[in-house]
Amino acid sequence: MILIFDIGNSDVTIGLWNGQQWAHLWRTPSKIEQPELFYGIKVRDYFLESQVHIDQVSHIVLSSVVPGLTAKIKNVISTIFNKEPLMVGPAIYSKIPLEILNPYEIGTDLVANASAAYARFHQTCIVVDFGTALTFTTVSGKGKILGVSIAPGLKTAIRSLSQNTAKLFDVPLEIPPSALGTTTITAIQSGIIGGYEGLVKNVVTKIRTELKEECPAIATGGLSSIITPLKEFFYAVEPNLTLDGLRVIFEWVNNK
Repeated sequence: MILIFDIGNSDVTIGLWNGQQWAHLWRTPSKIEQPELFYGIKVRDYFLESQVHIDQVSHIVLSSVVPGLTAKIKNVISTIFNKEPLMVGPAIYSKIPLEILNPYEIGTDLVANASAAYARFHQTCIVVDFGTALTFTTVSGKGKILGVSIAPGLKTAIRSLSQNTAKLFDVPLEIPPSALGTTTITAIQSGIIGGYEGLVKNVVTKIRTELKEECPAIATGGLSSIITPLKEFFYAVEPNLTLDGLRVIFEWVNNK
């Protein structure tokens, strides 16, 4: 089985691929201040609770956009599994059939999203990732990352609003009953969630206009299911697309 670690700004997502499907998915908050031991215990507990033996893991892939956690997780992998992970980054990009835009700048999560979309849909796609940042990664049908657009993510926007405004506070990410907020909570929900619906549609429309192509938009990320009015707007909603992309990269590198 292939074990994949995706270290994001909000969470460390861990997926165990059994050759056919994701047998297990685990998620823990990304906290740079936590010691290596904390993550080691987490990983051991996940395997113990899921009744999966450590020896069942044959290969490991590691992607990270949080430098402060990369070495810790890599050490956890070495200690528990006694294996060297495939590190996703510029050093291996020459081995994958994807032309990477600014390889030393673009996040490995965005490369993974583009890889999964290219491998699965075989046409120009816009991957909209609802994470800590809201990202739009466009990959051509010929396997070239054409560009990326980045905006603050939903939680990031709400957190910024509550931290910088004395009388506002964190609110749950839920669709409000009306665009006319009648309480502080529904007012924030209406402005943020309703506003982001328009933001997503506008950015995707601008990309399509510039490309002169009706390329499909694919949604992913932990918050991809929050804005339900966008469900029909997306060609597909794939919550595990980033993990799928990291698995695809592993297969490309190893010619499987």
